[in-house]
Formats: sequence, C-alpha cells, structure tokens
Amino acid sequence: MLKIGLTGGIGCGKSSVAKVFEQLKIPVIDADEIAHQLVAIGQPALARIRQVFGADVLNPDGSLNRKTLRELIFSDLQQKQQLESILHPLVYQSIQAKLKLLNAPYCIICIPLLFETNMTNLVNRILVVDCSVETQIERIRKRDNMAIERIQSIIDSQVSRTFRKAHANDLIDNSETDDRLAEKVKKLHNLYLSISAGRDKIVCE
Repeated sequence: MLKIGLTGGIGCGKSSVAKVFEQLKIPVIDADEIAHQLVAIGQPALARIRQVFGADVLNPDGSLNRKTLRELIFSDLQQKQQLESILHPLVYQSIQAKLKLLNAPYCIICIPLLFETNMTNLVNRILVVDCSVETQIERIRKRDNMAIERIQSIIDSQVSRTFRKAHANDLIDNSETDDRLAEKVKKLHNLYLSISAGRDKIVCE
C-alpha cells in the first residue's frame, strides 16, 4: 500500500486537507490523535509523564493539563526532548499496528513533526501543506487565543518552510481560505491512485 506522509507547520491546515481525503474514503492515520489517546487517564504514558514532569501537569481529575505541559516543554528544550522520548516510540508503534489493518490503494499518515521526529522512513511520498508564517500566526492566534511570542516559539522549534518544501514530493499552498482546497486534494487523490495502480502492476509482473 502506498503511504503518503502529510505534514506542515502549525496552522497550515493539515487537518482540513486530511478531512478532504477522508471524504474521498481514503484512510487517514493521525499521529496527533494517537498521541492524545496515549495520554488518556489510565494509560501507561500518562503515568510516565507524571513521573517525569510531576503532578503539576495533571488536572484535578487526573487528566493531562495540556496547556501546562505545553508551556513547560516550549520553554525548556531538555523537557521537550524528554516528552518526545516517552511519546514518539509509542506513536510509531501504534501507526505501524494501524497500517497492518488497512486494505486500501493508499493511505494518509498525518504526522505534523514528520521531519523533526525522523519518521520519513514510514512513508513513500511526502505531502506538505504550506502557507506563510504570517498566516500561521494569525490562524493560531484566532484558533487557540495564544500569545504571538508563544506561537513564534513553536514555529521556531519546527523545521523551516524552506526545508519542508525542499523535501516535499507534493505541495499544497493553503495560504488562502477558499473552496479550491478540495480541488487540489482531488488532483492528488487521482495521482496517488495512479501511482498505487502502477505499483500493483509492477508487483504482479
């Protein structure tokens, strides 16, 4: 099965692109969703996070206080690396397990930190969703009511736009909020179906 890695900077619109693929009946594996499930109450990863970062990162009901943890890791690189060492191997294992259950011409694996976590070996092609840094900041500010300085620190912690675009097999410019996004995704959908059919033919021969 052809595996497409969907990535892009924060606020670039990866979720919107993933939704269009889902509407086209293409399976989407979302690394962020997996990470959320891994830190649910009762999960071993949450217990490990509490052990490493202390009880302050938990809400009174025992759930993860994402805002507190986010503030912690984006102000301390070492803390960020510690969190990644807990979660990333588990996310990788879960993606692999989900892939084994799929039967489709191709699938989308949405990994926001595809390059940063060295998960490019998981996929056959890389689809980058791109927009300007100014657009990223404006979207996140409106969506999450986050301070511009914090948004900028998150952007700075990710690989650059230039790097992503240089390593993309396919690129969607999502700078404008318009109805052409579905059209762009549909073109890629047809391309991926074609590539998948070609791969199947080679295997059969």
